[in-house]
Amino acid sequence: MIVVERIRRHFGGFRAVDGASLEVTTGSITGLIGPNGAGKTTLFNVIAGILKPTGGRVYMNGEDVTRLPPHELFGKGLLRTFQVAREFHSLTVRENLMMVPGGQAGERLINTWFRRGLIARGESALGQKADEVLDFLTMAHLANEKAGNLSGGQKKLLELGRTMMVDAKVVFLDEVGAGVNRTLLNTIAGAIMRLNRERGYTFCIIEHDMDFIGRLCDPVICMAEGKVLAQGTMKEIKSNDLVIEAYLGTGSRTVA
Repeated sequence: MIVVERIRRHFGGFRAVDGASLEVTTGSITGLIGPNGAGKTTLFNVIAGILKPTGGRVYMNGEDVTRLPPHELFGKGLLRTFQVAREFHSLTVRENLMMVPGGQAGERLINTWFRRGLIARGESALGQKADEVLDFLTMAHLANEKAGNLSGGQKKLLELGRTMMVDAKVVFLDEVGAGVNRTLLNTIAGAIMRLNRERGYTFCIIEHDMDFIGRLCDPVICMAEGKVLAQGTMKEIKSNDLVIEAYLGTGSRTVA
C-alpha cells in the first residue's frame, strides 16, 4: 500500500532522514523501531505530508503522493496520529469524533440558512457513527466527558477512534503506548488487532515498547541515523547485529 523510496529530509546540515526506503504491505501491522533520533517521526511526517522531503518519493497504491498536503492524503484514507494526543479539549469525547469527517452539510453557510433539516440528519448519522465507535473501543461511558479530562491512554484511544470515523485505509500511529498504563495498552492493542482483522485496516506503528511491537507487528523495521537498518520478524530483529549495535553500542545479544 505504501512504498517509500530513498526519502531524505534535511534540516540545514542535519540529515534527519537519509535515504530511507521501506514498504507497508496492505493488511499488515508494520512496526517501526529505533533509538531516539533515528528519524522515525520525521519519516512519518514526510509520508503524511506534514513535511516536504528533501529528496525521494512516496507512493500510495501505486500513486505518487510525495508532495500532497495532509488534507488530500486524509481524503485518500492515509491518517496519522501523534505522540501527544491532539484532542479538542473543551468538546466532549462524542463531539470530538463527530468533528472528524469533512464535507459536512453544516460547513456551508447556505445550508445553515435554508437546509437545517439536512444538517440535522447529517449530525444524527454522525452521532450514531460516533456511538458505534465508542462501543467498539469500550468508551461509551465517556461519551459526554470533556476530552481534556481523559487520561493519556484514553486520549490515545480517542485518537484511534477518530480514524474509525472516516474511510481509513492506512493509519500511522506514533508512540501509541507512550505514557499509557498496561491495562489501557492492552485495550489499545486489542482494538488495533480487531480493526486490522475485522475491518482491513493497515497500520504502521512507531513504538519503544518491544513487547507491544512483538505482539502486534510483522514485519518489524528498524531505523537508525535516518536509515533503515533491518527488516524481519521481531525474533530476527532482536538477533540482528546492526540493530543491537544501534541500540546498545555493544556486542550484547539482547535488544532492550
